[in-house]
Amino acid sequence: MGRPDEAKNARRHEGSDWTNQVEGYLLWQTRVQDAKCRARAFTEAFDWLTTSQRVEIERRYIGDRLQCEEQDLRRIVQRAADLRSEYEQRYRRLRLRCTAVTVSAVTAAVAALAVAVSYLP
Repeated sequence: MGRPDEAKNARRHEGSDWTNQVEGYLLWQTRVQDAKCRARAFTEAFDWLTTSQRVEIERRYIGDRLQCEEQDLRRIVQRAADLRSEYEQRYRRLRLRCTAVTVSAVTAAVAALAVAVSYLP
C-alpha cells in the first residue's frame, strides 16, 4: 500500500490535470468566440454579400483563424515543455552540487574533529 503523502500527491496531480483541462477548454472557447466576432466584423464591411455568402465567408474565416490559434497554442505547449525540461535539468544539477558541497563540508568537519580529538590527552 502506498504512503499517505503519495496518495495526497496523486490527488493533487489529478486535481491539477482537471484544472488544466477546464482552463484549456475555457481558453479555447474564448478563442472561438473571438474568431466569430472578428468574422462578423470582417463581413459587415461587405454589405453587398448575400446571407449565404456572408455565412460561408464567416465559416471559412473562423476555420482559418482557429487553425492559426491551434498552431500557436501547440507551439506554446511545446515551448513550455522544453522550458520545463530545461529547468528540471538545471535543478537536478544544482541539487547534485548542493549535495556534493554538503557532503564535502561534513566530511571536512568530521576530519577536522578527528584530528582535534587525536591531539587530546
